[in-house]
Amino acid sequence: MKKIFLTLCTILSFILPVNAQYYDKEEQVNISVYEKISPAIVSVTAHLSDGLSEGTGCIVSSDGNILTGFHVIEGAKNIEITTSNGQIYKAKFVAKPDSKKDLALLKIEGVNSLPTVSFADSEEVKVGQKVLSIGNPFGFSNTLTQGIISRIDYVKNRFQTDAAINPGCSGGPILNSSGEVIGISQSIYNPDHNISNIGIGFAIPSNEAVKFLASTQR
Repeated sequence: MKKIFLTLCTILSFILPVNAQYYDKEEQVNISVYEKISPAIVSVTAHLSDGLSEGTGCIVSSDGNILTGFHVIEGAKNIEITTSNGQIYKAKFVAKPDSKKDLALLKIEGVNSLPTVSFADSEEVKVGQKVLSIGNPFGFSNTLTQGIISRIDYVKNRFQTDAAINPGCSGGPILNSSGEVIGISQSIYNPDHNISNIGIGFAIPSNEAVKFLASTQR
């Protein structure tokens, strides 16, 4: 019996590809979330009078509504959206919150059946939970990083995270392990003026984004 078992193992060793890759549970979560969500994340390029402003956006409707940060597109003469497959579209500004929340809704025309993000209840977010971020830091599109929720600022109503957020990530999603948006990347603490990321980033809770999107439907 032992001899038969060893023979089968020897046969299988020839059948299985040498380069077969096996992923641990955490890797599988990261891969699954990225493959599911990255098609719904776009690059946002705003043409300003004094140059370009670049950020990230989340597709929130299949017909081309995109959520991003208002500071990314504020004062833009025109706005371009680049999807994950490289398609470039002109976008128009639709709305921003009446409050000082750093959010904006954009729209691209002539599209349908686009992949979209989904939102989780940000009231359920806990300090210490794992999070993933997808963004376009310094123009490196659809970059995945990971970290945790480091702090919840109840006064300013924002999350702090050590997931790498850099210039170009504003407006992108902070995701839970199920691939749901729990926050929208807003800013980083950068005393060295964007020379480096020091692991202190901030995000607007997803419930604020959901309220804003609901207000645009009235």
